[in-house]
Amino acid sequence: MPVESGSSAASRQAKQKRKSHSLSIRRTNSTEQDRGGLQRDLMESQDSKLPVSLRSNLLDLFGQIEREFENLHIENLELRREIETLNDRLAAEGQTLEGGDLAKGALKTKASHSTSQLSQKLRTTYKASTSKIVSSFKTTTSRAVCQLLKEYAGHRDGIWDLSVSRTGPLVLGTASADHSAMLWSIETGKCLLKYVGHQGSVNSIKFHPTEQMALTASGDQTAHIWRYMVQLPTPTPAADLTQQQQPPPYEEDGELSDREEPDGEGEGPSECPCVRVAATTLRSHQGVVIAADWLVGGRQVVTASWDRAANLYDVETSELVHSLTGHDQELTHCCTHPSQRLVVTSSRDTTFRLWDFRDPAIHSVNVFQGHTDTVTSAVFTAGDNVVSGSDDRTVKVWDLKNMRSPIATIRTDSAVNRISVSVNQRVIALPHDNRQVRLFDMSGVRLARLPRSNRQGHRRMVCCTTWGEDSASCNLFSCGFDRQAIGWNINIPALLQEK
Repeated sequence: MPVESGSSAASRQAKQKRKSHSLSIRRTNSTEQDRGGLQRDLMESQDSKLPVSLRSNLLDLFGQIEREFENLHIENLELRREIETLNDRLAAEGQTLEGGDLAKGALKTKASHSTSQLSQKLRTTYKASTSKIVSSFKTTTSRAVCQLLKEYAGHRDGIWDLSVSRTGPLVLGTASADHSAMLWSIETGKCLLKYVGHQGSVNSIKFHPTEQMALTASGDQTAHIWRYMVQLPTPTPAADLTQQQQPPPYEEDGELSDREEPDGEGEGPSECPCVRVAATTLRSHQGVVIAADWLVGGRQVVTASWDRAANLYDVETSELVHSLTGHDQELTHCCTHPSQRLVVTSSRDTTFRLWDFRDPAIHSVNVFQGHTDTVTSAVFTAGDNVVSGSDDRTVKVWDLKNMRSPIATIRTDSAVNRISVSVNQRVIALPHDNRQVRLFDMSGVRLARLPRSNRQGHRRMVCCTTWGEDSASCNLFSCGFDRQAIGWNINIPALLQEK
């Protein structure tokens, strides 16, 4: 057996020492290279079927991930130290408020001043985010009691608008994208009449203030005035009514499946008499007529169109009286004052305009820029207020006598569609894109949210609400793109009505 000489052994030990010394220097000068070298040594010492180049790339990627985690860890430690510092300062402020040594008054004053500045910064920072939900907590006690009473199903497409007649017999009118408008018995939910004179989507419906006439606006660029005669059916006995009011089956997630959607071929709509010809057709718009309404007295009507204009017509002659121009983009809604010759129009240009026709010689207009997105509707109240809703998720209440700034702002979590205001109770009903309907008073205090689950309520976007306070049962109605209208009974506590 060969024996290693002393000189060769000494030289080998010297080489190992030099190698270990160079390795320690390299580790001291470069931590990252050390990591990579260690990882490569470990990988080389292990059996692997991966190519060397692929293993090298993987090691580089793992090293980058490790460095990112180190940076995050360092930032986390710094944030924790800042939080501890802030907590100490807030604790010092609390001790100052509780009292202490009067000899340290100057020091306490300085600390109190700095902490008050800190509190002010915190309040300023979070004011915008918290203000969005403040309205939800303004009232926690007396709320409105809401109950679903009746569902009106029969349209073949989404319902854009609905309205309640102003004179007897009281009926509910719905305007649908299926090119038709329907009149319903409020008590029984039965279809009484169907108007099929339009060639496009029926976008709105309004009843004449004193006669049995309806005004509808359509995507066929016209507005129609048509007469109706209906006979209310006998109310269903209480026992049968309970069974009839059971809601149809829903999907588990609250959405309406294709096979369960009302197809308009049920018993009610199939037996409806139809009106096919309008008594008066109003033509002059060059785009979709999105809304129409009667002026006080019912002798004139106003229409709003996507051609950026609103037109005022004479009902008897069907002639165009005035063309109200000025909006920069398509109009979305129009509304008339219940007792004065005032018209408000809303538009996608984020404004709404007030048109004054009280003086026949002067037709003034005021422009209001209170929203940051499309104004979906603006309506008058029984008093001297205008309420506007927008896609910017806000509803604002304005005073007609001073409309420089809103007197109340309601912030919501979804776009707001065609709103309505109760005449007797002065409650605002807000239909939302997220299938919810919320109730607020005129000061912006939230009263209630209408029930919505997989058993009741709307299952798709809610397009419009309207109040029917002369009805014996339902006093609020809503409609949406789930092809149905719903009648609700809203009970407002007397305490809230007094406010």
